[in-house]
Amino acid sequence: MCEQYIVAGRVRVNGRVVTELGTRIHPQTDRVEVDGTPVQLDTAKRYLMLNKPRGVVSSMSDEGGRPDLARYAEQAGERVYNVGRLDAETTGLLVLTNDGELAHVLAHPSFGVEKTYLATVRGVVKAETLRRLRQGVELDDGLIVADRARIVGEPSGGRTIVEITLHSGRNRIVRRMLAAVGHPVIELVRRQFGPLRLGSLGVGRMRELTKVEVGALLSLVRDADASRQDPDD
Repeated sequence: MCEQYIVAGRVRVNGRVVTELGTRIHPQTDRVEVDGTPVQLDTAKRYLMLNKPRGVVSSMSDEGGRPDLARYAEQAGERVYNVGRLDAETTGLLVLTNDGELAHVLAHPSFGVEKTYLATVRGVVKAETLRRLRQGVELDDGLIVADRARIVGEPSGGRTIVEITLHSGRNRIVRRMLAAVGHPVIELVRRQFGPLRLGSLGVGRMRELTKVEVGALLSLVRDADASRQDPDD
């Protein structure tokens, strides 16, 4: 920790402001924040973003011999695992980490972490269809509601690009809900996962998350812990 931050009262350890230089902390158990943003001091923790290619299954091994995530995990140099899944034909943002607590918060639907997709679909999508997506579509396994849905650009060649945001983790949910409203998906890309954005990361490329991105993810964990401790708020 930077000494001037401590003296200025900008550092908290386990929720308490620390102003004494030389304060000892345990990087694996103590929670440190600077200006309200959590800082990861455990150097064993890894956080990576992958732009998953089409045809790669979201597992570390595949009994059918299909391309999987093992080679990307090997590149990380640590035992990391994918957070949630993208189906084999979907590309885009996938998080790899060895932080089990973070993985749980990101993947479990009860925490409501949003995911945003760009879906190229067949047909010209109308405003009424977008309203249906936002109001809820009944599927075989229950109702699914999009948090947000909008058309990107102008429909062309009998196709429309729809940006859709939801927090459900159900299997192939974006494809199923769009098919249910009459617009089968041709191409699907996950562009955002919680505070993370895919940006210009190329297909098949992987990078370490920045300190700012890690801080944003750890904030989700902190807030989830707070909600569990005080469920009435």
